Amino acid sequence: MNQFLNKVVLITGASRGIGEAIAHQFAEQGAQVIVSSRSQEGVDAVATAIRAKGGKAVGITCHNGDKASRENLIEQTMTQFGQLDVMINNAAANPYFGNVLDMGYSAIQKTIEVNIEGYFHMSQLAGQQMRAQKSGVILNTSSVNGRTSGYNQSLYSASKAAIISMTESFAKECAPFGIRVNAILPGLTDTKFASALTQNENMLKMILPQIPLGRIAQPEEIAPAYLFLASNAAQYITGVSLPVDGGLLA
Repeated sequence: MNQFLNKVVLITGASRGIGEAIAHQFAEQGAQVIVSSRSQEGVDAVATAIRAKGGKAVGITCHNGDKASRENLIEQTMTQFGQLDVMINNAAANPYFGNVLDMGYSAIQKTIEVNIEGYFHMSQLAGQQMRAQKSGVILNTSSVNGRTSGYNQSLYSASKAAIISMTESFAKECAPFGIRVNAILPGLTDTKFASALTQNENMLKMILPQIPLGRIAQPEEIAPAYLFLASNAAQYITGVSLPVDGGLLA
């Protein structure tokens, strides 16, 4: 199947984990994939792996917490490809794991800059291009923590809740321009980003009993939700937040 043939798909936070899995799966469906993260080495490695399998991919670095870097990413995308069909906000920061009262201010700033300001501004930049095209899809990676706050993850959880609200606002206001906006809420997934939880035996003992399927997810199990919500099969779906969590929020 090549349901995304001739479509340009931009994914932030795509050098590893869920973002990397998303990039591979869109490329397998024929998309021209733009792999983005802060690391040039990281994005080049993923893009090279995609091309080695016959897919189309380029790597463009972007610091999602920096305004100029976000603007450069969209500008390079439009210069190289002339269109942007799917924007996936997946980059995230969670620099602090501990009691809410002890979180340092630099960690507060970083979480807000990347997870809230970054998603909002990137959605604006992408949406402006999509408005001119009269079509497009924006997908935001939130989290189950956006619905139920994670222990010792206070501001990260709050930022993921903000993404859910942001998704709904953008969906309402961008619908007249042919732009659909949805969010995906991954549950606990086996990634380096989540290693503070997945590598902590005591935390796993707390979390796993709450997951009806009884295990953590692999990135390749989260990625198909993005393909579905970006596809024509979801053309009447906008403003939703789809949990992919093994039943945690059920």
